[in-house]
Amino acid sequence: MTLGDIIRPENVVPELTARNRWEAIDELISRLAQTGSVNPEHQEAIAAAVRKREKSMSTGIGFGVGIPHASTELIDQVVGALGRSKNGIDFDALDDQPVNLVLLFLVPQGKFQQHLHTLAKIAKKLHNKEFRQALEEAPDAQAMYEIIKANADPS
Repeated sequence: MTLGDIIRPENVVPELTARNRWEAIDELISRLAQTGSVNPEHQEAIAAAVRKREKSMSTGIGFGVGIPHASTELIDQVVGALGRSKNGIDFDALDDQPVNLVLLFLVPQGKFQQHLHTLAKIAKKLHNKEFRQALEEAPDAQAMYEIIKANADPS
């Protein structure tokens, strides 16, 4: 499974309005609900699962990247949303730097191995400076999605 399999074009938010990690998480989950990637009725429960995970340790991994994630029984396949903040978001990141790219993903409950594998692949991809820079400089959501698809590693 690649990042391009997880992110759909309509789930890319090129200009997050969020000012902190909690708002960013809510904004991306709201986008997933708006696009039908998650059931809108489950939006609050999914947000609670992501917030619970995030409170245990920030997923601000450094390099201007945050990867909030959770597993939940409320979905049956991996889904995700990507948001970009040109001003940066306080994410309580490991390097104490603002986050510009937030990739939220959800994995079905009971798929722990898939969860770890997906997280590792996403983190590895987002550690690539050229990839991050391309996403940060892309003019719009479609261009961001095309960068994701063009840089998809084979599974």
